[in-house]
Amino acid sequence: MKRERLRIAGALVLTVMVSSFAAIPAAAQAKLVPGKLAGVVRDAAGTPQMGASVELVSEAVGVAATRGFLTNTQGMFRGDKLVPGFYTVRVTLAGFLPTLEKHIRVTSNLTTVVRIELESMFASLDQLRRMPSNSTADVDDWKWVLRSASAMRPVLEWVDSDTLSGAAVTGEPGRPRAPRMRMEFTDGARRPTSASSIASSPATAVAYDQKLGGTSRMILAGQVSYDGDAPAGGIATIWLPTGTLGAGPHTALVLREAKLGPVGPTFRGIRFDQGGAFALGDRTVLRYGGEYVLVGLGRAAASSLHPRAELDVRLTDDWSTAIVFASMPNGPGPLEANEVQPGGVLAAALNELDAFPALLWRQGRPVLQNGLHEEISAERKISTRGKLQIAGFHDDNGHVAVFGRGSDLPAADYFQDNFSTGFAYDGGSSSSWGTRVAFREKLDGDVELTAVYSFGGALTPFDDADGLLRDALRTAQRHSLGAGISAKVPGLGTRVQAGYKWVNGITVSSVDSYGGSLFQMDPYLHLVIRQPLPKFASGRWEAIADCNNVLAQGYVSTNSRDGRVVLGPAFRTFRGGLSVQF
Repeated sequence: MKRERLRIAGALVLTVMVSSFAAIPAAAQAKLVPGKLAGVVRDAAGTPQMGASVELVSEAVGVAATRGFLTNTQGMFRGDKLVPGFYTVRVTLAGFLPTLEKHIRVTSNLTTVVRIELESMFASLDQLRRMPSNSTADVDDWKWVLRSASAMRPVLEWVDSDTLSGAAVTGEPGRPRAPRMRMEFTDGARRPTSASSIASSPATAVAYDQKLGGTSRMILAGQVSYDGDAPAGGIATIWLPTGTLGAGPHTALVLREAKLGPVGPTFRGIRFDQGGAFALGDRTVLRYGGEYVLVGLGRAAASSLHPRAELDVRLTDDWSTAIVFASMPNGPGPLEANEVQPGGVLAAALNELDAFPALLWRQGRPVLQNGLHEEISAERKISTRGKLQIAGFHDDNGHVAVFGRGSDLPAADYFQDNFSTGFAYDGGSSSSWGTRVAFREKLDGDVELTAVYSFGGALTPFDDADGLLRDALRTAQRHSLGAGISAKVPGLGTRVQAGYKWVNGITVSSVDSYGGSLFQMDPYLHLVIRQPLPKFASGRWEAIADCNNVLAQGYVSTNSRDGRVVLGPAFRTFRGGLSVQF
């Protein structure tokens, strides 16, 4: 009997040991089965946001590793091979408040889907300004809320009045919509003396944002001037299939016509711009585009093709690099870079009306300003709101636009303004290498500081010549240093953008014109003021003033066989008026 009990006990022990050893590999294998996390990032209006930085942090004790992603053109990101457990997701994007979602569970062999909504930096201010509601809640009202996760915001709300409400998407019922129409009543021009620029006369411009269904939008813009001797007008259309400029494809078509003086020829121009962006993996974004320009002046015509491409690679959370190939900017720069400026997509549409390259004369035939720019840059985050950029670039210009003043000049080479002594001149070709160091930081409130140092080539007159003016112009390396500030005056609401760019020598063209367009750093002193006006009609009214080269610096006098002229990299100009948004 005793031996029988020992045999039974031994058999039980052996069975337990075999089961334990068999369970250990199975458990280990189960622990190795990873999970997946996918998500979409949108703004309060439901528009997908491309290029948002997504940081995934494990909440497990003792695990400090993080993973980073970038959202694609649909605002989506995806993480594979994740250890099962709870995670925290942190999303940041310029112009929006950082968003933190905690306790997101990742399960083995499953894909966890999250939906993240970003709020603009002004959302909290709008909430504080809003008066508290005096209405009391009815205890008999029932509300069912559909949530994407227990820790996230509601995305749909059903109320007992049989109405499906999307107010819960924004989290801020009653928040004012973005303006859908913008009107400007102005006088003046940004680039005088060029037929391709808007005439320096009283004009009205209108931009309208029209939704086409789904996420697609069509932006319509038009402009007309009231000068009886030189009537001018233009129309522009921008189609955004994804609804967001700079986060997907876009197509723009611009038509403009202007009569040059009472008896002068008529300028007609057409611009077709196609561009977009898409993500290559989690850390790389490719922005591409190009424009075709065709202009006619009487029986003469000129055309040009301007391609552009930019590859942005995020190396780490703090470091990124970019490779740029682009045509030299003409006016406001690439279309996809304009929505980040004040005014958004409506202002970008109005800028398209004035984005034709400068029209020049050479030996009696029209030519268009053109050139190529190649650049490689590295950018590092400084704290949470600052960025430092270091870049090296090469500029290769075929026809450099030089502006000046003079009279009795040959019409075959000087495009003379009909209402002043100003002219536009083809300065010839120019090629140079350069470098740039730029720093930009957003301080508390609405204050932003910018500092840019550039070393590059620019045209300068070396000596008086008996030949053509362009024979006396040479490319010389110049240092430039600029500083700017953009701020909103508390109480008054006045928005001020001011800057000064110093150049260490005489130049008749801009040093690092690509960087100047990128960081809005024009030569010498420039000032832009936007003053909100008291509400006296529908919409939001503002008085605007745009001043360039306020101190009239940088002018240089030179002689050629054509006569004596005064040249400069920037004219002193003023453009002002009223703006209203609905």
